[in-house]
Amino acid sequence: MVKQHSEHRVEKDLLGEKKIPAEAYWGVHTSRALDNYQITGFPLYNAPELINALAAVKWAATKANADLDAVPHDLAKAITQACKEIRTGKLHDQFVVDVIQGGAGTSTNMNANEVIANRAIEILGGKKGDYKMVHPIEHVNASQSTNDVYPTAVKIGLINAISGLLVAMEELKEAFGEKSFEFRKILKIGRTQLQDAVPMTLGQEFATFSVMLGEDMARLREATSLISEINLGATAIGTGINTDPEYASRARHYLEEITQLGLVTAADLVEATQDTGSFVQLSGVLKRVAVKLSKMCNDLRLLSSGPQAGLNEINLPPRAAGSSIMPGKVNPVIPEVVNQVAFEVIGNDVTVTMAAEAGQLQLNAFEPIIAWSLFKSIYHLTAACKTLTKNCVLGITANESLLRQRVEESASLATSLNPYIGYDQASEIAKTALKTGRKVSELVLEKGLLSEQQLSEILRPEVLTRPRRIKL
Repeated sequence: MVKQHSEHRVEKDLLGEKKIPAEAYWGVHTSRALDNYQITGFPLYNAPELINALAAVKWAATKANADLDAVPHDLAKAITQACKEIRTGKLHDQFVVDVIQGGAGTSTNMNANEVIANRAIEILGGKKGDYKMVHPIEHVNASQSTNDVYPTAVKIGLINAISGLLVAMEELKEAFGEKSFEFRKILKIGRTQLQDAVPMTLGQEFATFSVMLGEDMARLREATSLISEINLGATAIGTGINTDPEYASRARHYLEEITQLGLVTAADLVEATQDTGSFVQLSGVLKRVAVKLSKMCNDLRLLSSGPQAGLNEINLPPRAAGSSIMPGKVNPVIPEVVNQVAFEVIGNDVTVTMAAEAGQLQLNAFEPIIAWSLFKSIYHLTAACKTLTKNCVLGITANESLLRQRVEESASLATSLNPYIGYDQASEIAKTALKTGRKVSELVLEKGLLSEQQLSEILRPEVLTRPRRIKL
């Protein structure tokens, strides 16, 4: 089967022979994929969580196969050692096929089979490519198909990647919470439809961002629970052909031990093998996170606009010169980069939607683009949250005197007088204030509608920014 050469070895598959670099742990099937799929320029090693998950699946499958005498115990020991090494980060550079590929992930599965087999051969004292010792398909892939290995590994990889995103979101949530506390006594004018509304505190505005992130984190955890259902043991289409009746439960048990995750074998493996609904759900939640993050960044950009001809309510920390021609200009570059990540994630959701819809009969052939779209969204959202926290939110300051001045001069203060002087009178006061530029408080006192003491009580910040019992 294999001819050894000083610089390459020769391996054979059903299409014929191919020269493989002698030092490579991958083999002929991976080589075919390298020829066929020069698409993105991003090999599998760009998704380390997926590689670690593939190793976990192969490890669990091999342990189950050894229990059931489907793989010799000495080979199983070498295979599991190879898997353990991969899960510590070794040999990741040998996972070289493009993340986007035809074949429903077969090339990814074969890449993993070959790397694990060749490392196991080395452990047993053999030379790479001597598949009579450990065969990539007959031993490493025993009781398996790409169609249950790949989606199971993708789900485990996604769960681990999501844990990193949740940490980054929590840090951003806490940063907004800190600013909320710092700005809790700073009064400002709230806005609806970009028009002056009623007073609030800057702390309340920043607290909203923190709450929004917390809600999205809860939704993300819910979506994660849905992808904990796996189809390992389904093999080709869900019938479990070529597996022992005990294999699926044993493999899932070992996989839980290895990954320390709570996993569930799908009740109907035929359905689970073709259904990508949980990926669609997760993508939708990631889109929700992206939309909310983008909205927050839009607000930060708007609130910091100016500084002389904009709102200028807050100051974002300067991170770069803003212009090659305009001296002194500083742009909101961190919110802008997060906006762009959000646009990408929204686009990735469209890709996932289309790929999921395109599945046919017993398998969805487009899971590689689904997987890569989800991993990209998670990776980039994680990085976006981290940079927004570190390079922007923690350094935000408030223009407190300007905010207070605007509240005092705002005609919108008339809204708070509705219960005391009536809507019609308050409307006239607001109209006059807008026309003349005079303060609402001055006009109310001038007309004798309220005493100075009453007005002072009504216009206190703590009264203006929360519910209160009205005493007429």
